[in-house]
Amino acid sequence: MKNLVLLGAGQTHIDLLSTLAAKQPSGVQLTLIAPYPLHIYVGMVASFVAGQHTLEDCLIDLEPMLQKAGVRWLTGSPALLDVKSATLRLTDGSTYGFDWLSIDTGALQDRQQIEALMPGAREHGLFVRPLEAFCALWPKVTELAASRALRIAVLGHDLLSIELALSIKQRLPGASVTLVAGPAGLACAPTPVDEKRIVNILRQYRITVLADLTVGIEAQQVRLASGARLACDVPIVANAGSAPVWLASSALALDVHGRVALDAFGRSVSHPNVFAASEVASRAKPALTENLLALLAGRPVRRHESAPGHLSFVAYGDRCALLTWRGFSMQGRWVGWLKDWLEERYIQRYRRD
Repeated sequence: MKNLVLLGAGQTHIDLLSTLAAKQPSGVQLTLIAPYPLHIYVGMVASFVAGQHTLEDCLIDLEPMLQKAGVRWLTGSPALLDVKSATLRLTDGSTYGFDWLSIDTGALQDRQQIEALMPGAREHGLFVRPLEAFCALWPKVTELAASRALRIAVLGHDLLSIELALSIKQRLPGASVTLVAGPAGLACAPTPVDEKRIVNILRQYRITVLADLTVGIEAQQVRLASGARLACDVPIVANAGSAPVWLASSALALDVHGRVALDAFGRSVSHPNVFAASEVASRAKPALTENLLALLAGRPVRRHESAPGHLSFVAYGDRCALLTWRGFSMQGRWVGWLKDWLEERYIQRYRRD
């Protein structure tokens, strides 16, 4: 019997589990390896931080889907991947073999690397990844804010960092919020028009943006590359996730960012029995779910080109949001309503399955 191991509970794997729940494949052993039985949907984290949704609203329970799909679930995280011997070792020392492997761990934050770049981050910083740990600790920040006005710094430059800064300001209007966006500033915006809109929104909500680099975190302050020291009670380390460090020794072909180099089928260019998606992959969202289903059914996989664009939201204010798509952008409360509707529909789809 062939063995397909799904490493990580990212969105692609959740889509696959949902599909398999309706029709289980025969002749294949499926195993999901993930550290948590509950998946937090990243699209709703900002609304949770803002106090618009409870944590339960943002959760997808994997167990019902696993049972319906006939998928074995193992609690754990990878420590070593050896594609030559087709084995995976977890952090607890256990080892598992595979015929096919699909990697969808989502974005990760390499704490050792971040500590080297900004000493003190491990001791004083609140890391956004994994989301499960961040969401568990966020209520402690709101409790602390009930006793005094906090000085909060969001250290990051991607759209999630921007959305978190805005959500924190909404939840804690008395707090001083600073976004330390790095030397490039808000260059993460899809277009210059979007960047201008985001700058105006941040200014409207009195969020300070520093085009500086964090070089250290100490008690009550953040050290910047310019030599300045930013007074800070809660430094939130929101740097964009990186590829997992264990990929480097896996013998898989990687791109310049350390991610799995993929062909147009979503397979590793060096080891076609390994698939990958999301932040660990070199291509922008190949249709991995379809090809994994084809693989399980014994059909040939299909070539898929990257989608030309996708909806991107940044929530702000009283349920307002900014929408960008293929060079177009719109903002307002109706966009916020659309964002909420799409996210709640996404969550309910998996709860219904």
